[in-house]
Amino acid sequence: MQTPTACPICTMTDILLTADAHAECVTCGHEWQDETHDPAALGEIRDANGIVLHDGDSVTLIKSLKLNGSSDTLKIGTKVTNIRLVAGDHEIDCKISGRGVMLKAQFVKKA
Repeated sequence: MQTPTACPICTMTDILLTADAHAECVTCGHEWQDETHDPAALGEIRDANGIVLHDGDSVTLIKSLKLNGSSDTLKIGTKVTNIRLVAGDHEIDCKISGRGVMLKAQFVKKA
């Protein structure tokens, strides 16, 4: 998959891409449309049961997960709404209790 070289604002290269050709800088939070991104490049992202996930879906955690850098734990059964699919090791970008979290698709099921 081709990734943008840098954020147009802060010039950092930590970029998240979504299936709808939308790019976001992890460092400064700037968002823009990425014309070089191929939406099909993400491929199919499947949950723990093998169901294909899409942007905007709701998912439920199937395992309690400890948050890195914190003593907090995300409990099993926590429902997450309006997910975004991104390229990378952690395929799901979402907000849980107002905190931005990246999740692996293998730890969720479609709600």
